[in-house]
Amino acid sequence: MANSVIIIGGGISGTAAAYELARHGVSVTLLERGMLASMASGWTLAGVRQSGRHPAELPLAQAAVTRWEQLSDELGADVEYRQGGNLRLALKPDDVATIRQVVADGNAAGIPMTWLESVADVHEIAPALTPDLVGASFCPTDGHANPLRAVEAFAAAAQRAGADIRTAVEVLGIETDGRQVTGVTTSTGTIPCERVIVAAGVYAPRLLDPLGIHIPFNIVVVPAIQTEAMPPMLDQVLGIPTGGFAGRQQADGRFRLTGTSVPWTATDHTADNVMPTLSQLANTLGWSTRLVPALVNARATAIWGGLIDKTPDALPVIETTPEVEGLVVATGFSGHGFCLGPVTGEILADLAVEGTTRHPIAPFARTRLATIGAPEAVTLHG
Repeated sequence: MANSVIIIGGGISGTAAAYELARHGVSVTLLERGMLASMASGWTLAGVRQSGRHPAELPLAQAAVTRWEQLSDELGADVEYRQGGNLRLALKPDDVATIRQVVADGNAAGIPMTWLESVADVHEIAPALTPDLVGASFCPTDGHANPLRAVEAFAAAAQRAGADIRTAVEVLGIETDGRQVTGVTTSTGTIPCERVIVAAGVYAPRLLDPLGIHIPFNIVVVPAIQTEAMPPMLDQVLGIPTGGFAGRQQADGRFRLTGTSVPWTATDHTADNVMPTLSQLANTLGWSTRLVPALVNARATAIWGGLIDKTPDALPVIETTPEVEGLVVATGFSGHGFCLGPVTGEILADLAVEGTTRHPIAPFARTRLATIGAPEAVTLHG
């Protein structure tokens, strides 16, 4: 067939998979209904974080950080990766035990983490922060990157290796012969192929449900605010114990700030229906100026909302589907898939070609969702 693998979705998972497949000589076409990084990979805070990860995700995050450290050189483009660390702030005495446990768990897993006992200790690392703190955890090997540049760099490298990347092409359905993938139907026609990778975020269920493949999502919208460029003052990604705020200063000096999510019930996203509420913005701004007082007089230059494809346990589904041969799924990253992108790309390429991968993905099989209880909280910073 002309197209050995078709990838649905132009975020970091999809473009990274296209790159991995193309550089290993596989014929691959990526289809994106909008523009590259127009959904989760574009709106995200773009943290590259190992600390505070679920144990199932930790091996992937550790492998991903190793990739991120060399990614600009590998892709031939500056993705603005900065390894300035992560600070999870204790704002009151009740937060201390929770954050100390994050430090203990990280150290037990081989991640270098420190509990900062005092405001003075925190200010030695991040003097721009408020003195209204009890302490913080610090992971020096965490960091952040530019999400648009990272996705574009993967896409450009994939194209140089021979991948066909098409934007503004919506996939309407996945075609099968009853058991095996045979192609996809798109807004511009039908494309035959042998294998399909679904990395379509919140739109994955509408492609998978007709095939009898059901992944429960609770879709939420998260507010994001970007400021004007400020003098350099913060190297770290900031977070709080509840996950209701995260922030960082970009390489260009702008601050990128995210806040508390609310349910999203629309069917298709529009420029208006993904915008955050005034209450969400007020909450995000309140945390921002409380934690980084210098932001009080900063001008907001952009406001947007981002949709999270949240599973009941806040872990992704990554698998080859038992129902349909040649179908690979990666979705439900629940707000913290950006960091994993380079390794997710490796995994998806492995599964599409070999049907297996060296990375540990058993915890991400869809079958686990049948026994999940109460939903987990969304984590916002990478």
